[in-house]
Amino acid sequence: MKIEFENHSIDFNVQYGHTKKISIRIDSAGFITVKAPNHTSKETIIGVVEHHAKWILDKKSSIAEARQVPKQREYLGEGKFLYLGKEYFLHELIETGDLNEEQLKKSLKKFYFSSCEKIVRERIVSYQNQLRVKPKTIEIVESKTKWGSCSSDKKVTFNYRLAMAPIEVIDYVIIHELCHLIHMNHDRSFWRRVGSIMPDYKEKQEFLARYGGFMTC
Repeated sequence: MKIEFENHSIDFNVQYGHTKKISIRIDSAGFITVKAPNHTSKETIIGVVEHHAKWILDKKSSIAEARQVPKQREYLGEGKFLYLGKEYFLHELIETGDLNEEQLKKSLKKFYFSSCEKIVRERIVSYQNQLRVKPKTIEIVESKTKWGSCSSDKKVTFNYRLAMAPIEVIDYVIIHELCHLIHMNHDRSFWRRVGSIMPDYKEKQEFLARYGGFMTC
C-alpha cells in the first residue's frame, strides 16, 4: 500500500494475523511493515498510517542520515580503507607506486569491483543450491542507495562497496537478493525465507544501516 503525506510517498507492506491492534515497524533498511488484525479494512490501516506519517518520515530520515558518506578519504597519507570488515593502509590493498590521488582512487575502486565480483560469485553458489534458484545474470555495480537488487527477469546486481563489509554481511545481501527470485516483494513469506537461511539477518541489516556510510572510497 501507499499514502501521500506532505509531498512524500510512504510505501508499506501489510501483514494480517492474530494480533489485537495495528502496529507499525520500520526496520534498519527503511522497510515499513504494518501488522493488523485479520479482516481489518484498508481504510482503517491507511488512517493509522496517516496518523503516524510524521513519525514515519522522521524515522526514515534518521536511517538515511546514518548512511551518509563521512569525511573525505586520505589517499596520499596514512588513511585507512575497509576490506571485508577490517581496515588496511592503501598500500596493503593496491600497488601505490608513484600514482597521484586520482589514479589511486581509480585503482582502489577497480580493486573493490574485482574483489566484490570474485567474492559474490564464490559465495552465491551454495545459497543458490539451498534456495534452488539461479539468477540469469550477476553484475557488480556502483550505487549510492542500494546494496543489491533483483529484477523481474532474474538479473541480480550487487554494490561494489560490499567488498568493504564483513563476509557474513555480504552473505546476507546475497541471500536477500536470491530470495527475491522467489518473492519479489518484502512480505512475510520473503522474510521467513531469508530467515530460514540466515536466522540473524536483522543483525546484518543493523550493520549496514549503522556503518554503511563509512563503506566508501
